[in-house]
Amino acid sequence: MSPVKRIACIGAGYVGGPTCSIIAQKCPHIQVHVVDLSQSRIDAWNSKELPIYEPGLEDVVLECRGRNLFFSTNIDKAIQEADLIFISVNTPTKTYGLGRGRAPDLKYIESAARNIANVASGNKIIVEKSTVPVKAAESVQRILCSNQKHDVKFQVLSNPEFLAEGTAIRDLLNPDRVLIGGEETKEGRAAIDALAEIYENWLPKDKIIKLNTWSSELSKLAANAFLAQRISSINAISAICEATGADVDEVSFAVGRDSRIGSKFLKASVGFGGSCFQKDVLNLVYLAEALHLPEVAAYWHQVVAMNEYQRKRFTNRIINCLFNTVTGKKISLLGFAFKKNTGDTRESASIYIAKYLVDEGANVAIYDPKVTKEQIMIELTEPELGLDPERVEKLVKIYEDAYTCIDGSHALVVCTEWDEFKTLDYELIYKRMLKPAFAFDGRLILDHKRLHDIGFQVEVVGKVISKGYPLPLTPTLAPSSTFLPPCKSTK
Repeated sequence: MSPVKRIACIGAGYVGGPTCSIIAQKCPHIQVHVVDLSQSRIDAWNSKELPIYEPGLEDVVLECRGRNLFFSTNIDKAIQEADLIFISVNTPTKTYGLGRGRAPDLKYIESAARNIANVASGNKIIVEKSTVPVKAAESVQRILCSNQKHDVKFQVLSNPEFLAEGTAIRDLLNPDRVLIGGEETKEGRAAIDALAEIYENWLPKDKIIKLNTWSSELSKLAANAFLAQRISSINAISAICEATGADVDEVSFAVGRDSRIGSKFLKASVGFGGSCFQKDVLNLVYLAEALHLPEVAAYWHQVVAMNEYQRKRFTNRIINCLFNTVTGKKISLLGFAFKKNTGDTRESASIYIAKYLVDEGANVAIYDPKVTKEQIMIELTEPELGLDPERVEKLVKIYEDAYTCIDGSHALVVCTEWDEFKTLDYELIYKRMLKPAFAFDGRLILDHKRLHDIGFQVEVVGKVISKGYPLPLTPTLAPSSTFLPPCKSTK
């Protein structure tokens, strides 16, 4: 098979944009065309304000754009001219019909495959870049082969992404591994080698793992499920820590020193978010159900259930500490992105904390350095969330800086681990808050002793910071939250 000279990527989102930008940078001999149906998204990629925030991405795009990296809505032309086509379209969880809430919605992948079959000329390598269930490549292959022209042959590969938002460029430049799955035929192996040669422009061969298509697809789901499981595991332990006086940081440190376990992803928090973890775990749940493995499905579903429990438990703690009512009280949420160094809000814990507080009648103030007001309101008025848009408009206010957001509030709540939240002037903030002033650290990033010394009542995931007499405990959101630890008074 001839070396790849032209690449098309269908989908200019969080995966397609950064991935193809790095390929263009490291492979100046390859023409890379990223295409998308959204004119506004393509316009953003061609502007000074990229549609996504990712450290280091802007420098790469500016270096390559117009040289061998191009962004366009001309999908058909890109398909016709490409030797290799990445499919990097969205694969959301279904919100309707069979598999609702668990199964992946593959309508965009199917649409892309049908479009490729319709307009392609010459032989093509088609690469799944989107997260898909096992055997999805087989479905893509059937669509392509059933609609292909006589002079066109397709090889379908699986090349799952393992990017962490906030470190995507670093992950692309120095990944733990690159998986390439394909058919175990002469043509399939040749296609695998052609894709591997692209990555070999900057990666050693021993980081490129070649395997069969189905192992590659399942490895992506399994990897994210294992990572989500670790987060839910330490969050489950954090509940016990709060009830017993143990310190979750000390427990996670002790556990992580075991070489069989390791320390990564053992940081307790208000819960995981992002586009992948929940979606991929639920995809795995649905796959297990479809394969008639109910025990396996139940096991993995508990990872998501624990994440939801952690969000509710944390919000219950806020309500409990504020004398069992937040109605009419200003609660300031610091951070709306699901993690620092990204503007992505998908499945962010902040969405659900804001929802529960709005349900209770709180006036919710929100500040995030990278998330726009428009994006926050889109998330909070999403029909699946179940909030009345008029109620959201009345009770939620977005601010452009942390100090104004917190001014006059009853409590501040750290929901995203942005570095700037560590260095705020908390003495000034304390003076401007109503008393008693509460600080809830859902990400374990603040100096809790200093906050306590200033006068804050400090409440932290997995720890008991404040000293004094417990307030009466009243279950608020759900029966599963009745085992919350008592809140402590600073005086």
